[in-house]
Amino acid sequence: MGSPAPSTGTARPPEVADATSGARRLRLLSANIQAGSSTRRYSDYVTRSWSHALPAGKRTSLDAIAQLASGHDIVGLQESDPGSLRSGFTNQTHYLAQRAGFHYWTHQPNRSVGGVASSANGLLSKLEPVRTSDHSLPGRIKGRGVLLAHFGDDRPGLTVAVAHLSLGAKSRLAQLSFIAEVLQDHPNAVLMGDFNCLPDQPEMEVLYRNTTLRPPECVVPTFPSWKPQRAIDHILVSGDLKCLGSQAFPAAFSDHLALAMEIEVPEDALRT
Repeated sequence: MGSPAPSTGTARPPEVADATSGARRLRLLSANIQAGSSTRRYSDYVTRSWSHALPAGKRTSLDAIAQLASGHDIVGLQESDPGSLRSGFTNQTHYLAQRAGFHYWTHQPNRSVGGVASSANGLLSKLEPVRTSDHSLPGRIKGRGVLLAHFGDDRPGLTVAVAHLSLGAKSRLAQLSFIAEVLQDHPNAVLMGDFNCLPDQPEMEVLYRNTTLRPPECVVPTFPSWKPQRAIDHILVSGDLKCLGSQAFPAAFSDHLALAMEIEVPEDALRT
């Protein structure tokens, strides 16, 4: 899975927060990129439905997303097309890695609709992961997954997970229970993605009870992108990881805003 991507420029090293604190600052970004499609109002889901099957205009959107992503150290992607008709048979995660100057990338294809449209979770990183893995998530309708990258040595290292959860609460509960089991032995973890629910929904409690992941300190609305009202995209951190602030940005013309967060990570969690 973990694949090195040729860089189009020199990657800026993660910023050191305080030389005496033994911690580093990392800039994180989570973005549902809607495969580069354009949605600027609810009516576009009908009038622009063709954009979910044809590649026209997607490179322009991807280039804008790459510019945003380039200012971050680790990026989690949802609805990144791994190579079908609607993306012009382009692996969008790989394309963004090249355009944004990330040395490392990996992806997890989850769903394919007859070769016309495919969807994947993706991860871009300027830090080299020790290993990557992925898991299919349970649910009434198959095609959801969680993608993991581990940085640093063994158990105390930093684990970053990217997920896109279901629309239904019952399926989300099963998925969050599975993710909690995967992350429960990782004291320094980040879970980012499109959760399709608010952070205080009942099904989220299984995550907070069974891992050290914490509810977000600041709730940032991300959907719909043209008039954000619902906070359904999240970056959750655990253990000794410290959130230094979060902010939402347009992800080109996606129906979700991208969520950015700066965190402080113990140096030991990144040491190999």
